[in-house]
Amino acid sequence: MKKVDLLDLKILQIISVDARVPFKEVAEVCGVSRAAIHQRVQRLTEAGIITGSGYNVYPKHIGYSTCTFVGIKLERGSMYKEVADELVKIPEIVECHFTTGPYTMLIKLYSRDNEHLMELLNNRIQEIPGVISTETLISLEQSFTRQVPILVPPEVAENAGMQAVREYARTLREAKPSADDPDHDAPRRRGSRHAAH
Repeated sequence: MKKVDLLDLKILQIISVDARVPFKEVAEVCGVSRAAIHQRVQRLTEAGIITGSGYNVYPKHIGYSTCTFVGIKLERGSMYKEVADELVKIPEIVECHFTTGPYTMLIKLYSRDNEHLMELLNNRIQEIPGVISTETLISLEQSFTRQVPILVPPEVAENAGMQAVREYARTLREAKPSADDPDHDAPRRRGSRHAAH
């Protein structure tokens, strides 16, 4: 895993709060050139430290009214790779995890309604070789979603430049709609692409 330095941490502190912040502003707060920010973001993306780009689409507004978590039990845990290869072919599944606990795998999917959910479960997921049972947990409401906090080593936490960046990130966070409110009119952008900079 590639290490991140102080400038990387400063950039991540800001863009993890709001990926739409212009590079010019990030550069001013970090005390470097806009080109330096662009190069660092590109390097962080290529290293897999920053993932994803573009806008998040809120499923409810395009007809997917039901969010469901499905616990899947397999005949053998060693079959998870083959099963994952089949699950990825189902576009309504947006996350898939190999887990400990009562299930071998846990997936998150969106469906238009209960009938669509039944079709996905009975005719797609449960028909995959190796799947022996499923258990569904329907989400009634998503309270919030957010990025993980950026961990700052103690030796740089008191750095004056880092403190300024954290303060700037705090003001960005306070200016945002509460917890990425999906019903807010302004589209939220996530990830690393800053095409308008």
